[in-house]
Amino acid sequence: MEKTWRWFGRKDKITLEMLRQIGVEGIVTALHEIPNGEIWTEEAIADLRDYIASYGMRWSVVESLPVCEAIKYAGPERDELIQKYVVSLENLGKCGIKTVCYNFMPVLDWARTDLGHLMPDGTRALYFDYARFAYFDIRILCRKDAEKDYPEHILQKVKDLDKTMDDAARHALVDSLIVKTQGFVNGNISEDDTAPVAHFKQLLALYDGIDKDALRANLIYFLKAIMPVCNKYGINMCIHPDDPPMPVFGLPRIAGSAEDIRFILNSVDDFHNGLTFCAGSLSAGAHNNVEEMAREFASRTHFVHLRTCKLLEDGNFVEAPHCHGRVNLVELIRIFESEPRQLPMRVDHGRDMLGDETKGYNPGYSFHGRMLALGQVEGMMCAVQDEMSKNNTKTI
Repeated sequence: MEKTWRWFGRKDKITLEMLRQIGVEGIVTALHEIPNGEIWTEEAIADLRDYIASYGMRWSVVESLPVCEAIKYAGPERDELIQKYVVSLENLGKCGIKTVCYNFMPVLDWARTDLGHLMPDGTRALYFDYARFAYFDIRILCRKDAEKDYPEHILQKVKDLDKTMDDAARHALVDSLIVKTQGFVNGNISEDDTAPVAHFKQLLALYDGIDKDALRANLIYFLKAIMPVCNKYGINMCIHPDDPPMPVFGLPRIAGSAEDIRFILNSVDDFHNGLTFCAGSLSAGAHNNVEEMAREFASRTHFVHLRTCKLLEDGNFVEAPHCHGRVNLVELIRIFESEPRQLPMRVDHGRDMLGDETKGYNPGYSFHGRMLALGQVEGMMCAVQDEMSKNNTKTI
């Protein structure tokens, strides 16, 4: 697999010079300065591609070319937005960039209640506390009938939190769930937003009446519309699984299980309609056997995110060190290294360590933490490659 790294453009505090020195081969990035729904011009794409190449690396994966909300909920401007998306894909294809990661999660991208949970070893990890998530939904968002979506023991924990959640804690929870993790990802809510909760409610309202079947139909409509340009230029679209892989805030989720992924790939049975195999997102769901899913979907996987979560009680989870957690990353590497194609791989998130938390990096995207993870994963890859080489020699 190709060792890649998510880089947030020229303004990223982690520079390409730094990445070149730690063994990164490919860059995962996007034209972050272009508003969602606008066309990525061939000139802008080529400029960034050539800038990356000047450091001895290639632009391996687009993550992401955002899918606007109106495409997801089938607003009146859907076809116009899809046409702009097609033009952007065409321009990417002309520039030789052939792998595009995207998601179809309504409103909210990945969600964590704590962006710097202190661990026993002194590092800080991304953490999901189901009771605090429910508290935000019921007490801060005040979503109608939200209580019906949670089990009784979580509702009791919400009542217990009433005694301890002051204004500062409530603000921090809002910041973690719908501001800091979203602004740099999809642009729905920025850190400059003075009323993020009210804005978030407006976005949720756009999906009134949209259930899982409707959202699935809207995804298939989108995929069928873009497959011709993907086939023309050899562009591999790879949907990112839902994170966490469960319905949130009354919104449907359609890419959180083996059945979901099977439906997406079979409904548009084209090699260019593929998967970003995010082991971390999938491992946050106890219902997912991640290793079995890798075996089933490897041939339609175009991009790999190697990380893992540790599941805790009450629906909580924490992003685990790459050598631990509930997923056997060595086995995943065996599976994806056996593919006849060289797949781009990134270690995805990393813990904050050695001062990462003071540098202003985007949540989850530390330097030292990800560098450690990359070293660990590269070691696993070397061991697997050596193992495969010896097995091939024995066969010959």
